[in-house]
Amino acid sequence: MQIDFTPVAKPDAAILAVPVAKDALSTTRWTAIGNGVEAVATQAAAAARFTGEAGAIIEVFVPVADTVGQLLFVGVGAGSDADWGKAGGAVTARLLTSGATSVTIDLGAAGTPPSAAAAARFAAAGLQRAWRYDAYRTKLAETSKPSLTTFTIAGAPEGTDAAWTDQSAVSGGMDLTRWLVTSPPNILYPESFVEKVTKDVEGLGLEITVLDEAQMAELGMGSLLSVSQGSRREARLLALKWNGAASDVPTLAFVGKGVTFDSGGISIKPGAGMEDMKWDMGGAGAVAGAMKALAARKAKANVVGVMGLVENMPDGAALRPSDVITSMSGQTIEVLNTDAEGRLVLCDCVTWVQKTHQPTTIVDLATLTGAMIVALGTENGGIFANDDALADQLLAAGTASGDTLWRFPLSPAYDKLIDSPIADMKNVGPRGAGSITAAQFIKRFVDEGVKWAHLDIAGMVWSDKPGTHHDKGATGYGVRLLDRFVADNFEG
Repeated sequence: MQIDFTPVAKPDAAILAVPVAKDALSTTRWTAIGNGVEAVATQAAAAARFTGEAGAIIEVFVPVADTVGQLLFVGVGAGSDADWGKAGGAVTARLLTSGATSVTIDLGAAGTPPSAAAAARFAAAGLQRAWRYDAYRTKLAETSKPSLTTFTIAGAPEGTDAAWTDQSAVSGGMDLTRWLVTSPPNILYPESFVEKVTKDVEGLGLEITVLDEAQMAELGMGSLLSVSQGSRREARLLALKWNGAASDVPTLAFVGKGVTFDSGGISIKPGAGMEDMKWDMGGAGAVAGAMKALAARKAKANVVGVMGLVENMPDGAALRPSDVITSMSGQTIEVLNTDAEGRLVLCDCVTWVQKTHQPTTIVDLATLTGAMIVALGTENGGIFANDDALADQLLAAGTASGDTLWRFPLSPAYDKLIDSPIADMKNVGPRGAGSITAAQFIKRFVDEGVKWAHLDIAGMVWSDKPGTHHDKGATGYGVRLLDRFVADNFEG
């Protein structure tokens, strides 16, 4: 969908959307539709109990010259950036398959005009909500096909262009993440993941590193490779590095779990719901999208994104419960459950990025545990950190971006739960505190002095219901979060 900006709304707009603040319907004015219809339209909206709640919409048809015009009252609530985002997404959701091809949103009609950041967020939410994955739908009814092609913002405040440049880059990153998360596992596997991402970021100035299984074996990445050994699809490590600041600026690292399909391995999952495991690479997908966004907007920071890409399948060569494996760090792991594979991938990626890029801060993202969904549902991702300031920065970025987080504890008491009698550690602890012991496992591979946070986003990368920025399906979670985290803390 195309986003356009224009100084004023044209009177011939086929569909005009008018922002309305909470309880401000009676004072809302617009100029794009004349003929004295304001009072009638406002009364109709009030009769429908429209109060301007963020994201609420009421539709009114009014006479315009010799035809009928379509007017949308769009609630912007208290007028926060998040409220304007809800409004932008709601406009697209209402019109995407309605048969309408364009809509004009008259920001000048708002009693209190939005800031440049809010206007850009409104536009971004409208664009992000339009994303679809129809590649394999050959019999889609005409009434189900997207019709909305143009989203015109009229009367945006000064500075919106710059804010929109950044939001547009983030939206492009979210598009990539959603494509990766949605694609079926016969299409997306470690090798094709690399091909898709490298092609998608071509020309943006990212340094790209790809390791195959032989190279990883030479480096001693036995933990990551153990997950892949039951699959005919070879593992890959993909790293994208963005150098946007002076060379002496410490490097920030993002590390993503990229299990392109997770059957559970020998500890095979139940059949019901296993189809969802195509999105077990949501952490790697978020890292890929965030790196694309940072490069596209030329972020003034040095960041490397590392994605460990494997497929977890059962066959005669597969990893078995009770096997002991050796990680790249040299630490040994007793594998009690082959379905606790994400941490086996992440630990070698964390070791590799520390040895290769010496970051001072690491943030890993993974759809790691079902226990996180039990704890938080689909409203927040979980965060674990060894540094309070880092945790606060990520929590703040989550609140500001809309990709929210909730902090969980770490402590030596939980760490003892993964001690093994025959190796350095087990890959799972008892049933209780499953998300915490998973985080404690990864923490054992973080070097002394390195700030580290682990984001368990198991409930966030896929949604069974539409949201502000997404329809049912892939949400693009993590891209906005990581981009805001970098913008607020790593750019001067």
